[in-house]
Amino acid sequence: MTKDIHGAVVPSWLQMLGALAEIMDKATAFCDDNGIDEQDLLGRKLAEDMLPLGYQIKSAWVHSAGAVDGVRAGTFSPDTSPTPQSFAEGKARLLAARDAIAAIDPAELNGLVGRDMVFAFGQFRREFTVEGFLQSFSLPNFFFHVTTAYGLLRAAGVPIGKRDYMGQTQQKG
Repeated sequence: MTKDIHGAVVPSWLQMLGALAEIMDKATAFCDDNGIDEQDLLGRKLAEDMLPLGYQIKSAWVHSAGAVDGVRAGTFSPDTSPTPQSFAEGKARLLAARDAIAAIDPAELNGLVGRDMVFAFGQFRREFTVEGFLQSFSLPNFFFHVTTAYGLLRAAGVPIGKRDYMGQTQQKG
């Protein structure tokens, strides 16, 4: 029996990408209402040695849609492209990632189970199976970055709460 990796990761990605996209609207409104430059919030960090909010937002699509691109190719490397320069840009990228994830054929993703893949960054390499990579590397990274983005915005005063973080849950019926 093949492992249902699609069922193990895709519903969580969809839920949280949608939630973070909605939070972008609240962040925009907060900046507009309080005369705050979005760049000030996008540059905020929890600690000096951490990457800023813009990177946290970008990492949500990198560790979801980007992770799927990586398992399809058999290799994943960190995305060094620029971070979003506005909450509108961040939202657009999050929604594009959500749409790409929603379009994945479960049979395709489940058909990759057991295949080898590599995380590579310069000379640094880590070997995984597709399911090991998605469940032990990308999914934890995804939640870390979504949670960090939420925490940075909440700490800055954006009026968001746990319901915003949770987004649309997978309720029965």
